[in-house]
Amino acid sequence: MMQHFFPDTTLLITHYNRSESLERLLTSFQELHCRFAGIVVSDDGSRPEHLEKVKDLRNRFTFDLITTPVNRGLGNNINKGQDAVKTAYTLYVQEDFQPSAIFPTHFEDALTFMREDKNLDIVRFYAYFAYPTLKPFKKGFSEMIYSFWDMNHLKFYYYSDHPHLRRSDFFTKFGRYPEGIKGDLTEYKMAVSFLQKKGKGLFFNNFTALFYQKNSSDEPSTMVRADWRLSENPLIKLSRLIYLRYRWLKNTLDLVFMK
Repeated sequence: MMQHFFPDTTLLITHYNRSESLERLLTSFQELHCRFAGIVVSDDGSRPEHLEKVKDLRNRFTFDLITTPVNRGLGNNINKGQDAVKTAYTLYVQEDFQPSAIFPTHFEDALTFMREDKNLDIVRFYAYFAYPTLKPFKKGFSEMIYSFWDMNHLKFYYYSDHPHLRRSDFFTKFGRYPEGIKGDLTEYKMAVSFLQKKGKGLFFNNFTALFYQKNSSDEPSTMVRADWRLSENPLIKLSRLIYLRYRWLKNTLDLVFMK
């Protein structure tokens, strides 16, 4: 099978109490013959049994393990992991994802785009929903277009913590992740900063084809999101419409005034 070596890229994986998922992710990259300049696993104070298994995994996979004695949240976990990256580019993946067979080819395309366009800050590979406004780019990617007057609240999530490629000097332009708050709010604040600093990004059109999110009953997701958006109940749909208009206004004000 063809070898895929990315000498200017570090794989950054955040981990918390999901050592089997981490093992599956690392094995998947190995089976795809993907090699990076380095791998950083940033652990957020996992329970001893998980941390011991992560340490054992270093005997099969070569990676730098960055730990903390207590759980400090998503922001701290990404910050300390990113601080350990020494290459020009970072592939960020949470431990509960798995790359597909077509990932290497499209990842090479994404790296080429980043190398050619110094204004490009991020290339996104996975999402729950497509970004609202996309301008066709090339090779299955589109440019994300933020419009101030677009009423779709999803436009504010130009940045996402889902698997993506970014420049490793990301903090220089957008700041560090806020710490000591819930994961969803951490992600949202970084999304606001990304828009405030006029970040530029690409989005893979077939956004569920490059990575799969793997959750099991033994290692369920640590992030829980409500499914009320899927309800067909008329009262819930009306409430959702009102809520989303409120969110649009709130997010717009945050974008203008948030420090």
